[in-house]
Amino acid sequence: MNIGQAAAATGVTAKMIRYYDEIGLVRPAGRSEGNYREYGTREINELRFIKRARGLGFSIAEITHLLSLWRDRNRPSREVKAIADRHLADLDARIAEMTAMADTLRELSRCCAGDDRPDCPILADLTGGKEPAGPAVR
Repeated sequence: MNIGQAAAATGVTAKMIRYYDEIGLVRPAGRSEGNYREYGTREINELRFIKRARGLGFSIAEITHLLSLWRDRNRPSREVKAIADRHLADLDARIAEMTAMADTLRELSRCCAGDDRPDCPILADLTGGKEPAGPAVR
C-alpha cells in the first residue's frame, strides 16, 4: 500500500503517518523502486494501534512504550497495566478538575443577573473582587 491507501485503511492522515515516521514512533516503512513508502500488514496494524491509543488519550511517550511492549511477545502484562493505570489516574484527576471548574462556572452564571446592570459575579470572581483601576470605561 502507498501512504494514501495506508491512511484510508487506518484512519490516520498521511501527514500524521509521516510525522510518526519522522519521530520514530513507527518503524520505517519499506520503499519502492521509486523511493515511495510501502505499507504492509505490520505497518497498518501499528498505525491502527497508534490511532486507538491516541483516541484513548495516551501521550506519544506512552504509545512508544506500549508499542514496544506490544512488539515484545515476552512482555509482562503488569507493565502494560501499570501504564494504563497511571493514564487512568491522570484522566480521573483531569475529569475531577474539569468537573470542579464546570460546577464553579455554573454557580457563577446562576448568580449573574445577566441584565443591563454592571454588577457581575463572574467578573468579580475572575478579578478576586477587584474593580479595574482608573475611570469607568464606557
